Amino acid sequence: MTNEQMSGHVLVVDDNRLNRMKLARGMEVHGLEVTLAENGQEALDKLSETPFDVVLLDIIMPEMDGYEVLGHMKADANLRNIPVIVISALDEIESAVRCIEMGAEDYIPKPFNPVFLRARLEASLRKKRLRDLEQAYLQQEVTLRQNEKLAPLGRLSAGLAHELNNPAAAAVRGADQLEKAVAKLQQAIFHFNQLDLNQEQQEILNQLDSTIRQKAGQPTSLDALTRSDLEYEVETWLDNHGIDEGWQYAPNLVNLGYDNVQLRNFAETFQADQLKVILHWIDATHTTYNLLKELGQGASRISEIVKALKTYTYMDQAPVQNVDIHEGLDNTLVMLQSRLKNGVVVTRDYDTSLPHIEAYGSELNQVWTNIIDNAVDAMDGKGELTIKTYQDGHWLVVEISDNGPGIPQEVQAQIFDPFFTTKPPGSGTGMGLNISHNIITQKHEGKIAVYSENGRTCFQIKLPI
Repeated sequence: MTNEQMSGHVLVVDDNRLNRMKLARGMEVHGLEVTLAENGQEALDKLSETPFDVVLLDIIMPEMDGYEVLGHMKADANLRNIPVIVISALDEIESAVRCIEMGAEDYIPKPFNPVFLRARLEASLRKKRLRDLEQAYLQQEVTLRQNEKLAPLGRLSAGLAHELNNPAAAAVRGADQLEKAVAKLQQAIFHFNQLDLNQEQQEILNQLDSTIRQKAGQPTSLDALTRSDLEYEVETWLDNHGIDEGWQYAPNLVNLGYDNVQLRNFAETFQADQLKVILHWIDATHTTYNLLKELGQGASRISEIVKALKTYTYMDQAPVQNVDIHEGLDNTLVMLQSRLKNGVVVTRDYDTSLPHIEAYGSELNQVWTNIIDNAVDAMDGKGELTIKTYQDGHWLVVEISDNGPGIPQEVQAQIFDPFFTTKPPGSGTGMGLNISHNIITQKHEGKIAVYSENGRTCFQIKLPI
C-alpha cells in the first residue's frame, strides 16, 4: 500500500471508547480529520451540523443501532451521498447483505485489518470526491441552462417594455390632446348650430362629416415638398378670404384632399360668415376623429402585444397543448419585434393546411426564440429572415433561414453540443442550441439539423404529426 497522505473528514460512530480511539489514531496518522460519536443519535446530530466525507459505523449500539442510523442517512437528501463503511462484530452474511441493500458502501467485520480498512477508505473518499465533482458540474449546468433561458427572457422583456411604451405614451399624449380637442369641437358645434343652413348645405356637410370619419388616421399620401406647397396655397387662399386661422386649418384641409379649386367651389356654396364657422368645425372635427383613431390604434397595439405574450408563454394552460405552429412562430416574431424592426425583413412561407399537433407549446416557442435571436445576431441586425413550414410524410417541418455569413463547415457538427458557441467571449454560454436540441429530440421525439454555407444558414426542425 502507498504511504501517501489522505484528505477528508471522517465520522467514527461506535459505542466502545477503545474502538473509537483505535480507529481515530489509525486514520489521523494518514492525514484524515476525525470526529467521534458514541451513539446513533449523536452521530445524526453531528451529521446535520458538519459536512463529512465518510462515516465508519458500528451496528450494535444501545438505543439506536447502526441499521437505524444508516436508514436515517439514506432517507435524507443531504446525507444519502456520504459513503458509509460498516465495521461490525456481527460476522454474518445476512447483516452484510442488509447493510449493502440499505446503501452502505462496504461492510468490514471486526477485528478488521488496518491495511484493508485504509484501502476501503481511500476508495470511498475517491467516490465521494467524484460525486461532489459530478454534483458541482450538474449544478453549474443547471445554472447555465437557467441563465440561457433567462437571457432571451431579459432581451424579450426589454424589447416588450419598449414596444409597450410607444403606444402607451401615444395613448397618454392623445388623451391629453383629446380633452382640448373636444372642448374646441363643442365650441365649434355651438356656433355651427346657429347657422341658418338650407337642405343642400346640410347634405354637403353630412357627407363631409362621413368623409372626415373615413379619413381619420389616414392622411393623404403626399411627399413632403408637395404637402408643403399645398398647405401654403390653402393657407394663402384662406388668408385672402378673411380666415384668420388659416395656418391652423391648412394641414387638416390638405389631409382631407382640399386644394384651392375645391375651396373655391366650397365657398360658392356657403356665405362668408358661414364659411368661417364651418372651417372651424371641419378643423375641430378632423382633429377629434384623428385623436380617437390614434387612441384606438395605441390600445389595439397594447392588446395585441399582451395577447401575443400570453399565448407565447401558454399562460394558465397545461404543459402539453394542441399547438398551432404558425401561431407560435407569429407570437415569437411579435415578442422579438424590437430586435427585428431595425433592419430585418421577415418572409413567411407557411403551409396553411398543416394540422395542429400535441406539443409543449411554450418550450417550442423557446426554440423559435433561440434560433431567430441567433439569426438576428448572425446578420448583425440587418438582413433577410425566412420562415417556411410544410409537411413531409408524417413530419411537420419548420425551416428558419437567414442570409448571414454562415457557420463554418468544421464546427457545424458541434453546434448543438453543450457550452459550444461561435459568439465572442461573454456573448453567449453555448447552451441555447443545446437546450433547443433537447426540447425537439427528447421532449418531442423530433429532429433538428443545421445546413449552412457562405451567405445562408438554415435550421430545420421536424416534429411528428
